[in-house]
Amino acid sequence: MAEKVIFVPIEHKLALTVNEAAEYSNIGQNRIAKLLQLPDCPFVLKVGAKKLVKRKEFEQFISAKR
Repeated sequence: MAEKVIFVPIEHKLALTVNEAAEYSNIGQNRIAKLLQLPDCPFVLKVGAKKLVKRKEFEQFISAKR
C-alpha cells in the first residue's frame, strides 16, 4: 500500500526548513542559514545535524527587527 502524503500549510507548521522559511519570509536562504549559525539565534531547532526554523520565534524575530 502506498504511503499517503499529507500537505501541511506553512502557517500550520511549528518548524520550517531553510527553504520553507525563505519562501515564507522572502528572506534569502543564505541569510537564514547564516542567522541559524549565530550562537544566540532564538529560532534555531537542531535535530541531529539538521537545523530547522521555529516558525513563531522566527516571526517574532522579524517583527522585532523593524
